[in-house]
Amino acid sequence: MKASLPLEEFLPYRLVRASELVSRRFAARYRTAYGISRPEWRTFAILGETGRTTATEISRRSTMHKTKVSRAVAALEKRGWLSRRADVADRRIEHLELSSSGAAVYAELAAMARDFQAALREEIGADAAAALEAGLAAVEARFVSLEAAEDE
Repeated sequence: MKASLPLEEFLPYRLVRASELVSRRFAARYRTAYGISRPEWRTFAILGETGRTTATEISRRSTMHKTKVSRAVAALEKRGWLSRRADVADRRIEHLELSSSGAAVYAELAAMARDFQAALREEIGADAAAALEAGLAAVEARFVSLEAAEDE
């Protein structure tokens, strides 16, 4: 008989579960306020941070599949919150950026996200928040370096 593995003790499962619980809680807020989905929020967040980027870069940074990014871009464009411009040198590449109305919505979303993060830190306590951030940074640093080495 194989030794069992309690899923609740398996770190990858716990990371995904914790992420999902927190993400759903925040998603309820931006969905109610702006009617946007998680992929749209992530697209907004990346565009708001970078100013201008491509769907490929959004996919890479968000770890979303390109079809989800494409749908999010189309939905944000339909609402007039982003614009696309073909690259002058390579017409297959589209540069994306927030429109002025999209930038205004992003500013409100960013404020909502900062408030949510501050409340979350307060809920779990400063020491737990600092430990969590340090632990996540260590995990991310380790696996980013492993992926970089594998890509070489």
